[in-house]
Amino acid sequence: MKTQVLKHISFFISIMIVLMAFAACEKDQDSETQSDDQSKTTTFTGVQEDSTDYVRDTASELNIVLNGSSATTDAKGVTINGSVVTITTAGTYKVSGSLTDGQLIVSATKDDVVRIILNGADITCSNSAPIFVQKASKVLIMLSENTNNILTDGASYILANADEDEPNAALFSKTNMTLFGTGSLTVKANYKDGISSKDGLIIKSGTYTVTAIDDGIRGKDYLVINNGNFTIKSGGDGIKSDNTSDAQCGFVNITNGIFNINAVADGISAEKDIVITDGTFNITTSGNANSISAKGLKGTNLVEINGGIFNITSTDDAVHSNTKVAINNGSLYLSSGDDGIHAASEISVSTTGEVIIAKSYEGIESASITINSGKISITATNDGFNATKGTVAGGTESNDGSRLYIHGGIIYLSVSNGDGIDSNGNIEMTAGTVLVHGPQSNPEVGVDYNGTFNISGGLLVVSAPGSNMTQGPSTSSSQYSLKLITTSTNAANTLFHLEDAEGNDIITFKPARSYSSMIISSPALKNGSTYKIYIGGTDTGSESGGLYTGGTYTPGTLYQSFTVSSTVTSIGSSSSGGPGGPGGRP
Repeated sequence: MKTQVLKHISFFISIMIVLMAFAACEKDQDSETQSDDQSKTTTFTGVQEDSTDYVRDTASELNIVLNGSSATTDAKGVTINGSVVTITTAGTYKVSGSLTDGQLIVSATKDDVVRIILNGADITCSNSAPIFVQKASKVLIMLSENTNNILTDGASYILANADEDEPNAALFSKTNMTLFGTGSLTVKANYKDGISSKDGLIIKSGTYTVTAIDDGIRGKDYLVINNGNFTIKSGGDGIKSDNTSDAQCGFVNITNGIFNINAVADGISAEKDIVITDGTFNITTSGNANSISAKGLKGTNLVEINGGIFNITSTDDAVHSNTKVAINNGSLYLSSGDDGIHAASEISVSTTGEVIIAKSYEGIESASITINSGKISITATNDGFNATKGTVAGGTESNDGSRLYIHGGIIYLSVSNGDGIDSNGNIEMTAGTVLVHGPQSNPEVGVDYNGTFNISGGLLVVSAPGSNMTQGPSTSSSQYSLKLITTSTNAANTLFHLEDAEGNDIITFKPARSYSSMIISSPALKNGSTYKIYIGGTDTGSESGGLYTGGTYTPGTLYQSFTVSSTVTSIGSSSSGGPGGPGGRP
């Protein structure tokens, strides 16, 4: 199986910041609208971001120096009460030094933009948030170059209003907040969240190490990450946006960055959409999937991946949406205690990279599955592909209108106790290569469908147990197929070879499990032509997914010769096709 060693995939991206988001999420503030990256199919407008946010004017900086249990400042807009420092007006404040048990508060007006430069600041607060933004138009926090800044809170907070539970993070803001810079921030959150904004949160750059009892990084209305290096260990979700009250809110957009996330709950979670353009993601979730959502990526409405490298090990689904998953580019290496990729309505894969699901219950599951391109490898204990809308009237053998479309790609499926390809509706294959190593025993089969399976192009090879439940493509297909059930079971790794009358190879295939049925569909099968089937033998070619290419086949035992005389040629059974025609399931 493919190892999860990171591969480097380079994408050219614009220097300009991609702005997105959610006009309805604004809280009495002006919005900036810019065009989204053209590689995305999802467009957002209205995030609180301006190019001037990231311009540092050193001449205007006001100093706040922390001195253990007290502080000093040259700023008139700052009050100091023991170890509590409060910023009350707009301005740029450079904070350095340490507080052993104190707090930095922002309490300005709703029209004030407050800039904070963390310049080697180390703040510990035993009973509240080390940095608490109570009021401002927005707060911009810069991590100064070559500095490490540390925020540490206690295990319990003294709250002004216990019903509101605010603040609830070591770095907490009640308004829009932006983090950026070339320095680093370490957050040790012993109460609940690490970094949290009650409105929107933007992270443009910086290095972040967050350890949190609950969520690592949270932007309630939206979370936009343009770049950065993140190491997150959380008892809840790693990264999230969770506004449930506004239909326009609850989005996560990531343009780039390096993410190492170890979460008990979800790795990255959005109440609406997750849109990722690029980046490297190493995500592990460890929660009990029976009692907690512990998915790798979870977008309730949409998960859209336009690039990046994803190494996900999850106890729940690795990639999940209640509606749609779109993998438009990138490479995914997934290991799941449940489904590899799951969406209730629709999944599409159109990548120049690969999707390797090394472990799963079901590999890819949705009511509609479309594979356009990519190298896809699935190992599953149940179904490899499962196109289903759920239980329907009439039982599991009723056509529920589900769809599986294969229009390209190289697909390898290995299932131990389920069906290799399963659709409660129809299957259509027009191109690509599909190699299926079917289950260990009946009643599971290599291909199972309740509607039709029309194939017009590509190569299909399926090994599985043989029975009267075995299905081949439908007789309404335009490409010819062979459905073979052998008189005895062949041991695992015993070659199956098909050649034409002149001895030219059609396929040489090595099933990973014992088999007594083979389904073959290939453009090389021609009406009226004669072919030979061999069992056993050897091949000097290179093998990938069980298929041999570029070598010489040394024959094993000639099993049978046959002539193609119908769309589906059946050998060893009285049937030839799927439901609705000869060979249908009873």
